[in-house]
Amino acid sequence: MAKRRPSGDGTVRKRVDGRWEGRIIIGHKADGTPIQKILTAKTQKELIDRIHRAQEEYDGVDLSEKSDMTLEEWCERWLNDYAKPNLRPGTISGYSGVVYRHIIPNLGAKVIRFIKSSDIRRFYANEKANGRQRCRHAKGKGLSDTTIRGIHMLLHEILESAVRAHLIPSNPCDGVAIPKNSYAPKKILTEAELDRFMKAIAEEPLWYDFFYTEATTGLRRGEICGLKWEDIDFASGRLSVRRNVTGRTSKAVLIGETKTNTGKRSILLPPSTLHLLKRRREKITSEWVFPDFFDNTVPVAPHSAYHKLKAILKKADLPDIRFHDLRHTFATHALASGVDAKTLSGILGHTDPSFTLDTYTHVTSDMHQRAKDIVGSFLDDLTGREDDGEET
Repeated sequence: MAKRRPSGDGTVRKRVDGRWEGRIIIGHKADGTPIQKILTAKTQKELIDRIHRAQEEYDGVDLSEKSDMTLEEWCERWLNDYAKPNLRPGTISGYSGVVYRHIIPNLGAKVIRFIKSSDIRRFYANEKANGRQRCRHAKGKGLSDTTIRGIHMLLHEILESAVRAHLIPSNPCDGVAIPKNSYAPKKILTEAELDRFMKAIAEEPLWYDFFYTEATTGLRRGEICGLKWEDIDFASGRLSVRRNVTGRTSKAVLIGETKTNTGKRSILLPPSTLHLLKRRREKITSEWVFPDFFDNTVPVAPHSAYHKLKAILKKADLPDIRFHDLRHTFATHALASGVDAKTLSGILGHTDPSFTLDTYTHVTSDMHQRAKDIVGSFLDDLTGREDDGEET
């Protein structure tokens, strides 16, 4: 008598080619028709082992017929139905770029429930070697570890939403190791370089007010572009940060919320900046503090400010820093000048003073020199040392 197969092993049969085939139910279509997963193996024992593992994987899972859609289809649905109603336009734009430049070209054609951790590992390896070839103005071929981490975080969220929607039993990203962050060191202008920068912008009458305000407030690029006159209380000298310009198209200005909840903040302007903006108010008819030079009904575009900064730095023979490094420069010199971390975190719109301290730990050569002089003077006063005195 043939051995009886244990219950719960699914449907098992031996095929004409000699291999063994089994099926388990993993979900149901809208009309109640079961969705089956087909497994094969060389021997009956091997097949039953695979069935048991699959049953554990799909335990408590009831997939829908949408599980047969491709990752490309799910990504587009996720962007439209999950992301757009809940995220800022700038964030959506960034996510869309990652989806269409990296995820879809590599994995988009795969049926979502057939994607494995090994597929994702190969995807990351390929991007690390060749991912920049699909990016405009890219230097080099491969993506950085930090960029790979960003892709992983987005893909993980997209596939996690597929788990919640009963499209896949588990997230294949969970089994993938990703590289550690490898941020490029932040750059700042030293005191001498900052002095040269201020002299350089003085030769740019159209841009002087913009960059002077940036250098003395440390606003994010989108924040300074998004300033309106209604945001400035000249009586109290306070500037309120309320919005963030994320970009411009031929049809509209893309305006979103500040980067964080604490990004909505009120800061006291330095007297020189307040005076500069008062004079500017007398000349500008736009509602925007820094309107576009050709259409004052819209703010200056963030990318225009970026390109102008690069031109100024090149002309003045200054380090090729990013726009955000002006913010780093402001914060670093503010800390070095004695501004406490709690006050500075409020000015910058950070959620936690400890984050401010952890982020701005730059030390320039002139800071080293100042520290040496202060410590040396302090120790001399403490010990009462005399230059020509004898030791006792």
